[in-house]
Amino acid sequence: MRAANAVSTEAGLRGAAVIVGLRTEARLALPLGVPVYIGGGTAAGAVEATRRALTGAASALISLGLAGGLEPALRPGDVIVPEAVLADGVFFRGDPVLGQTLGGMTPHRILGAASVVADVLSKQRLRGETGAAAVDLESGAVARLATERGLPFAALRVICDPAERALPPAALVALNRRGAIGMFRLLGSILAHPAQLPGLLALARDAALARRALAQRIASIAAGA
Repeated sequence: MRAANAVSTEAGLRGAAVIVGLRTEARLALPLGVPVYIGGGTAAGAVEATRRALTGAASALISLGLAGGLEPALRPGDVIVPEAVLADGVFFRGDPVLGQTLGGMTPHRILGAASVVADVLSKQRLRGETGAAAVDLESGAVARLATERGLPFAALRVICDPAERALPPAALVALNRRGAIGMFRLLGSILAHPAQLPGLLALARDAALARRALAQRIASIAAGA
């Protein structure tokens, strides 16, 4: 049975397109039944993916996937639908109707960064400068380009690496341009920096937890719950 305040997924997502960074996120998004575009895990790729979505006549845009935590209270697996995206020094407010379709807006801001925020000091600095609770590489492009076209947008993000944890070197080099993990790059980084292995295993655990939470939220949205 649907809740009384549930929003119809069919109506809420009709005409929407989803922008993700990684191929694993794209697979998770398939139950939504809308076009999915992969940015490859870079800010430039996110811009290109968003433009492809707009060329495909999308009438709404959704930034979906994992995010890095800036707010210490956010833990791996926490789901946010941020009320605003900060990109290029401008705050863009997400569409509340689309946000409701994604499970309801949360009182967070997310930073659309130009590059991966890998170290703890940088996370702390950005938290203090922007007030953002999390950071990713796709939401900025989605918010800015959607606003330029006068289209609604929203973000659905799950915290992966928490604020107090740095990303190991392998996490910065493992992805290829298609948003998939290149095993040779990953193994090469581990061999060059074997001390990162514990941190890499911790990141893998966090990512698995975040992907499960994202899959659960997507299943709920697809069911119209």
